[in-house]
Amino acid sequence: MTLLRSITFGVLLIPIIVAADATDTTAEIEYLLSTLGSSECTFVRNGKRHDAERAEEHLRMKHRRGKRYVTTTETFIERLASRSSMSKKPYYVECPDDEPVPSGDWLMQRLADYRAER
Repeated sequence: MTLLRSITFGVLLIPIIVAADATDTTAEIEYLLSTLGSSECTFVRNGKRHDAERAEEHLRMKHRRGKRYVTTTETFIERLASRSSMSKKPYYVECPDDEPVPSGDWLMQRLADYRAER
């Protein structure tokens, strides 16, 4: 294969790789939101406690509005799902029989579990 042909082939693959990454990110974020929403945990936002379904709704809304700031699942967690964009106060997840943990830590653990299963 000539150098020009190799470069052309490589350039043609870039959109496929980017699309696959976007699909993975979308699937991972969906998994995280669904897992939170179906959990028995309480979501603490700006000092107020919310049930898991309400937490899922809130983070879905933030993702919908802030999608342009998300390039990876990790950036979703860091930029949108870890703290209030207004007050800058961290979010917490309180699960039965567990100590409250920052939502970013909780979500990152779920993401690691999800990836380990794949």
